[in-house]
This record gives sequence, C-alpha cells and structure tokens, in this order.
Amino acid sequence: MSKPVVLLAEELSPATIEALGPDFEVRSCNGADRAELLEAIADVDAILVRSATKVDAEAIAAAKQLKVVARAGVGLDNVDVPAATQAGVMVVNAPTSNIVSAAELAISLLLSVARRIPAAHASLKGGEWKRSKFTGVELFEKTVGIVGLGRIGVLVAQRLSAFGMKVVAYDPYVQAGRAAQIGARLVSLDELLAEADFITVHLPKTPETVGLIGDEALRKVKPNVIIVNAARGGILDEAALFTAIQEGRVAGAGIDVWDKEPKTDSPLMQLDSVVGVPHLGASTDEAQERAGIAVAKSVRLALAGELVPDAVNVQGGVIAEDVRPGIPLTEKLGRVFSALAGAVPQSLDVEVRGEIAEQDVRVLELAALRGIFGDVVEEQVTYVNAPVLAKERGLETRLVTSTESPDFRNLVTLRGTLADGSQTSVSGTLTGPRQVEKIVEVDGLDVEVTLSEHMAFLRYEDRPGVVGTIGRVLGEAGVNIAGMQVSRGSKGGDALVALTVDSAVPTDTLDAIVQEIGAVSGRTVDLEG
Repeated sequence: MSKPVVLLAEELSPATIEALGPDFEVRSCNGADRAELLEAIADVDAILVRSATKVDAEAIAAAKQLKVVARAGVGLDNVDVPAATQAGVMVVNAPTSNIVSAAELAISLLLSVARRIPAAHASLKGGEWKRSKFTGVELFEKTVGIVGLGRIGVLVAQRLSAFGMKVVAYDPYVQAGRAAQIGARLVSLDELLAEADFITVHLPKTPETVGLIGDEALRKVKPNVIIVNAARGGILDEAALFTAIQEGRVAGAGIDVWDKEPKTDSPLMQLDSVVGVPHLGASTDEAQERAGIAVAKSVRLALAGELVPDAVNVQGGVIAEDVRPGIPLTEKLGRVFSALAGAVPQSLDVEVRGEIAEQDVRVLELAALRGIFGDVVEEQVTYVNAPVLAKERGLETRLVTSTESPDFRNLVTLRGTLADGSQTSVSGTLTGPRQVEKIVEVDGLDVEVTLSEHMAFLRYEDRPGVVGTIGRVLGEAGVNIAGMQVSRGSKGGDALVALTVDSAVPTDTLDAIVQEIGAVSGRTVDLEG
C-alpha cells in the first residue's frame, strides 16, 4: 500500500517533519502560488499551512482525497472551515502553541512603556544622553488589572505576581474561587478600571467585547494608568485611547494588535508614551516549533482514524448519523445559554430526549460545553478541551437521556444553576425535512423561534403596549425585526419576548428597551461566525 501523502505548503521546522514520522510521503509546494497549490493539493491526504496559504472552498474542492487541513498556529482566517466541514475534511490547529509567547509579549510591552525603553533607546542611538528625560515607574507594589482570565491571562497574572504586584481581574465567566487560586481578586470591570495602575487585555473578540475599553471606560481610570492590548484588535478603542493620552487621562499604552491589520499609520504611533508592534504575539521560534509539532501529531492521529484533541470542526470517533444534526444545534444552544445566563453555571444538565437518546449522544454534552465557552474564553474551544475548561471553572456537567419526548421527536435542553442559585434553561429541536434549528423553550416558557444569527430575549411583566414599544425603539435604531414571539406564564404574569433581527442590536438600544418596558432582563445573542 502507498503511504498517505502530506503536503507542506509553507516552510515548517525540521521538528515538524520529524514529528510526522516515516509513515507518510511528505511533499512541498509554495502555497502562496495559487496555481502551484491547486495542482499540488489534488491527490494529498493532508495539508499543513501557516498563514500565507489560503485553503478556501476552491482549494478544498480541488483536493479529492483531502482528509485534514492543519494550521500550524492559532488563527484560522486562511482556512474555510465551513467548506471543509461540508466536504468532510477535518480542520486542526495548535490552540495552545503561542500562549507563553503571547503572555511574555504582553509583559514586555508593559515593561517597555513603564520604563520608556524604546524612546530611551532611540534617544541614545541618536547620540543623546538624557537620563532624566526617561524616568519611568516600577511595577513593585502596584496593582495590575487583567481583563480576561483565560489561559493567557492566567499566565500573565502568575508572572506579574512574581514582580510583587497586586492582581485584580475581571472575567464574568470565571468563578471567584478559581481566580483566588492564582492569587487574583475577581472584581467588576468598573472596580478594575478605578483600582489598576496597569491594565492588560486578554479577551476573545466578540460583539460584546469590541470597544469594551472605550471612551466611557477610559474616563474611569487613574491618570497614571498604562494599558496593554496583546489580545485582539478592536477590544481597546484606539481613537478613544489616543484622545485619553493626549488629554492626560492615560499615561501610556503598549499595542500588539490593531483594529485593522496591517496598520502602519495609526495616530497612536505619533505618541512617545505608546509602544506599538506588528502583531508579534506568536512570533517566537518556540511558538512556531510547538505549533508545527502539535499539528503534525494531529495529522498522524487523524489519518490513523483516532481521536484528535485539536479538531475544530468534528469530534474524533464514530458518531451516529441520527446524532450528527444535533451537534451544531446543541452548540448554538450553548451559546444562547451563555448569553441568557451572563455567567458560567456551577452545574449544567444536558438533557437529550427522543429517538436519538437510543444512540451514543455523549458528543452532545461536549457540543453544549463548546457552545457555552466558545464566546467567553480567549482560546479555541474544542470537543476535547471543553471539559477541561469546565473543570477549571468549577462547572459540573451531567448528561441526562430519555427516549420519552411527548412534544417533539427529539429535544435537547440545557438546564444550569448559577452561583446565586438561579436557574437558566433553553431547549431546542430540529423540525421538518430540512432539519430547521429552533428554540422551543426558555426558562420554562414555551416559544418556537428559528435560530438566527441575531436574536434578543426580554423578560418583563405582561401588560399592553410592550410589543409596540419594542418595535418603535428598534425601528428608531434601524434594526429590522425578522420575527417575534411573545410567551407568558399567565395573564399579567411573567412574560418573554423572543426576537430575531436582521442585524445585531446595539447595547444602548437594548438598554433603552429594557428601561422603557421595565424589563426584568434583556439579552442579545449573536451567532455569527
């Protein structure tokens, strides 16, 4: 038998090839040359890329034998994951390969700004000796605020603690006990902004986090604060930061990631108190080598038909055909649950009822966890690391199955208990020959809403005029309603409006609706991406 063919579309370390081992025929091509790539990929079993090679729908269609696309890095911007999934091609990456490098870069930026190293270097290189001009500040006994306590945030906290710093952290999806284990005190974002002498951002980029550190936030900080963003561009509002530094409300900043990349003309780079670099978080020899070795091991596992820890679009192992359609449904229910709850629960039941309960549905428990954590942690969430994330955050899960389902052929319910003892639940099903994904219950109230990219849920006391008010405020904001359903427990009692809309509902618009109708709660859900 011929050996499986692995194509290296970009230069990778010798350690990557060594990790593949002798069981494969290894070929090389220039993945940036489109014609060369399309010819070379035609008969390969796996392709390894970095960032220069675009593995899009055209490339996947040209690769008739392709089983695995492996990205030797964290991002997947150059890989068409939906097209790969549709073609049955596994996509893997190296989600933890750069976490140490990213953490160290954040700290490097913080120190560079604090001690004014780049400006002092430029001055000395220009023939000047002006020691008094570059007086800096110490980290010792200062307070650092870490916005986002995922894996990179934890590494930063641990390392800055060794500098003798006090650590406060904001992350609504981390339990206080978990933060305390690494010596951090969990606080609200407003408390962090007010207390911190240094702020470093380590959040994923989501509709909720874009612009999180903007003009309003930057008016709550100390004037001597130094801010670092080595997470994702756009979380820190660059225009607001520029104004705050010019007005003396922020002392300085270190920036690795930008709202648009590549970016060589940022006004921030005109300021002596800003240190900027061109997205170097993963740019170390060690991170690149770890990434190559990690994806090489994943390719070996995938082509051997074994479980692949870092698969981003499929779970390893055999999944029954009847269960497969429930995987994306359950993952989306997890994302809806997180949005509705606003926090990671302490316990979660994943209830699977109906005909599919006769099959092995353990993958649905993993899908639920992947959905719950997908929008709230910085790292890539896979079916393997999702249980680890749950354990790290003190979340206990239980899979409950029953073949009895009185109202639907199959039903998946996520039912969680939060730290304050309150409960949140959401149920979904697939209907009709096209297997349309629908939400059919929220917090005990019956609804029937097709899952959409943009949704909103409002809880309020039942009374006339509410629906009209919601429509008016959304209309004034230019948000078009695609669908709306009202559900209530009893006349004049607890009521729920579930909306699907054509575009994301701005935060200020949602706040206006909540205030005008006196809502108990208002939540938006964005399932784009």
